[in-house]
Amino acid sequence: MDYYYITVKLVTAMLGLWLITRVLGKKEISQLTAFDFVSSLMLSEIVGETLYDKEVSLTQLLYALIVWAGLSLLLEKLVQLIPGLSKFLNGSADLIIVNGNIDVKAMKRNHLDFEQLHTLLREQNIFSVREVAFAVFETNGNISVKKKSSDESVTRRDLALAAEPDELPVVLIENGRLIHQRLTDIGRSEDWLLSELREAGARSSEEVVYAEWTDSKGLFMQLRHER
Repeated sequence: MDYYYITVKLVTAMLGLWLITRVLGKKEISQLTAFDFVSSLMLSEIVGETLYDKEVSLTQLLYALIVWAGLSLLLEKLVQLIPGLSKFLNGSADLIIVNGNIDVKAMKRNHLDFEQLHTLLREQNIFSVREVAFAVFETNGNISVKKKSSDESVTRRDLALAAEPDELPVVLIENGRLIHQRLTDIGRSEDWLLSELREAGARSSEEVVYAEWTDSKGLFMQLRHER
């Protein structure tokens, strides 16, 4: 009898979840906001808790699913009617890179570190910060990027230019922190880097937000006063 009751509850829950998904609309996982994600977890918790609890009847399970679907649908409609409510629930997009400069304060607001920023950029097929004019951190955790006009997708083949070597940039400074191992990896010394910084107007690495090196293009850096 227990197995029969669990099976009936499980089938009912699956049909209910399918119906809720149809009513509320489809979204890819990458499009879910933080609130959508928490809402999905809560819904799965409701089903999971009631599935094996003998004291929770099938009617109560149906009632919980209907109430949850009703509240979710009501919230969706309210967001459409009251534009400011979406920003309150889901937050708002934030500029992380502006005019080619990394906004460290915006990164702190969004709890982003440089490694996460590099990962998000690589997902957009961008391996160097110097290619980016603007980058927006979206409410779903993705990043939208506008490249600098000089780095837009006209290929060297289109212009009949010789191919440049394929290489990954080596990050030397992140938010004022000098990464000594990376200097060793490229065969450079700290004195060399400090000399380069002084030529750019920085007295120490602490005055540099970000610096990276490639053999073909040399050193790229952003000073704090450039923001």
